Amino acid sequence: MSTLENNALARGTMKKKKLAFSKGLKLQSLRSVRFKEQALAYVFLAPSLLLFGVFLFYPLLKSVYLSLHLTDPRGRIAAFAGLDNFKELFASDAFMKSLQVTLSFTLLTVPTCIILALLLAALTHNKLGGMRWFRFVFSLPVAISVGTGSVIWMMLYHPSLGTLNYFLTLIGLNPVNWLTDPAWALVSVAIMTIWMNLGFNYIVLLSGLQGVPEDIYDSARIDGSGPLRTFARITLPLVSPTLFFVGIVSVIGAFQSFGQIHILTKGGPMNSTDVIVFNIYQDAFVNFRFGIGSAQALVLFAIILILTAVQFRFLEKKVHYQ
Repeated sequence: MSTLENNALARGTMKKKKLAFSKGLKLQSLRSVRFKEQALAYVFLAPSLLLFGVFLFYPLLKSVYLSLHLTDPRGRIAAFAGLDNFKELFASDAFMKSLQVTLSFTLLTVPTCIILALLLAALTHNKLGGMRWFRFVFSLPVAISVGTGSVIWMMLYHPSLGTLNYFLTLIGLNPVNWLTDPAWALVSVAIMTIWMNLGFNYIVLLSGLQGVPEDIYDSARIDGSGPLRTFARITLPLVSPTLFFVGIVSVIGAFQSFGQIHILTKGGPMNSTDVIVFNIYQDAFVNFRFGIGSAQALVLFAIILILTAVQFRFLEKKVHYQ
């Protein structure tokens, strides 16, 4: 091999080494940039992670710890119980009753509230004059706290001075013991809860309706589609992601309802409104049985997690994303 050929091979080898070295430098620079970006992201997430750790993860771990122990009348750890708290829980008629009441309460409130909110949002979606005032009125409940709303409805439900019984007597009907009759107590609390949650569901569903392009409605009118058919075939599929979100949030909120139960009925009469969260409150903070209360809280967490997973597994298939 000649000297020229050797020099050419040497130059080729040097070029390859330079290219490999430059590629290595680029990879190292890319890795360093990615590492810096990830570190910066974790710095920004640190406050949120800290809050989650203090107010979510630590209470969850503490609940797991308490659920495995027995407590004395002062709420202090007395002995290790293992799974005895869970066994006692599932053998308790009171806990099973509270689960039944919670499911009934959820079935009464969630579908009714979503249907009413969707109906009101559809009626006020048009651009007629005065619709802004109706939107303002229908959105008002979202600004009222649970305590304030419960006191308002307690006055409305009053057996002798309440407005509802006054109107019933005007049309010739007998007054109803809204909060003291076991047949009406859960329905009464459900009505108040529907009104309280209506504002949030209305705002979310109205925003979903406003996100539907007007061109689609214009095309439907040109094709001769009527209002009902347009709503069923076009509007509902396009707002199905919003309906899916509202449904999940409403189910979780229904299983966690406590304030209105505590103020209006305190679980009565005859445990007809004793939902599972109120039962947890009674066991943990009234009877100081923190082990049983923590076990119930973990069971409630598992139920909500399973229901949410089921909704994502089966209902999300019917959601039409644009």
